[in-house]
Amino acid sequence: MTKPHSGSATGLPNPYPVELSQPDLTPYAKGTDGIPYIWTFDSGKPGPHVAITAIVHGNEPCGALALEWLMTRDTRPVAGKLSFAFMNVAAYETFTPEVPDASRWVDEDFNRLWAESTLDDPDRPMTEELRRAREVRPWLDTVDLLLDIHSMQSKAAALAMAGLLPKGRELARQVGCPPLVINDQGHSEGLRMRDYGGFADPASPRNAMLIECGQHWEAASADVALETAIRFLIATGAVNADFAADWMARQPAPAPMQFFQVSRAVTIETDDFKFAQEWTGLEHLPEGTLIGHDGPTEIRAPHPVTVLIMPSRRLWRTKTAVRLAEPIAG
Repeated sequence: MTKPHSGSATGLPNPYPVELSQPDLTPYAKGTDGIPYIWTFDSGKPGPHVAITAIVHGNEPCGALALEWLMTRDTRPVAGKLSFAFMNVAAYETFTPEVPDASRWVDEDFNRLWAESTLDDPDRPMTEELRRAREVRPWLDTVDLLLDIHSMQSKAAALAMAGLLPKGRELARQVGCPPLVINDQGHSEGLRMRDYGGFADPASPRNAMLIECGQHWEAASADVALETAIRFLIATGAVNADFAADWMARQPAPAPMQFFQVSRAVTIETDDFKFAQEWTGLEHLPEGTLIGHDGPTEIRAPHPVTVLIMPSRRLWRTKTAVRLAEPIAG
């Protein structure tokens, strides 16, 4: 598929209704420490710096709704510091329900810029996303525990993306939501924010989890985002154990946790990638099943039980088409 030059960021029609309304972020523009749209509150007591980030991609409103809920209720830490950060606001502000996916980024994917070599490269062309990444980097360097809220192109069950290391899986286990946890190696295109610095260092106590809350614009994704945010704040000790108890009491009991290990992220190498079927994610395929073609090359299921993780509709050269995983013991 040829990368589109305008219109939708996928180049494809949007098959899903837009059920979520974007909150107005104007009240949060000032921030607290000189970085627009980032709010940090200090309890004055010892403890980690806990942070929740939203709209790393501008077409993912569920995280913005969760942060708005927390901000309007004056959520403050009982220990350490607590930050709420709206990241790629410039992209978010371009959102239109008629072409909802076109607001994913302004110039490039904000969530592929987090290698130090990329952030420090003086010769890299300046984009809106690179400018913002460099602006927020000093703040991110102070964060100990991060929850980064995202959503997905297709309707599928919510996922926790736990990164490369066992410590990421353990943080997801402590939070307990979403119940499906994926260990993976990210994207060849560039490093994600959840893998930045100490978050991906086994010797560092810093830790991060990324959640995919369901399809971008379905109403249920907002509930997943908020429930996970509340559970994350409780698990990290940023708030008391009874925080938001009334809201949490109305949520169904969490499902048993399941864990998956990604063995391969399929990076597209040609301009002619096609899936064999219209996969939506979490399909369990027997070994050898044809998944797709990258030009003349067949992509087949490598494991006795191969689980497809987030097959993409952005089928461009250098993008990740799908991740191939297998179930593992927790």
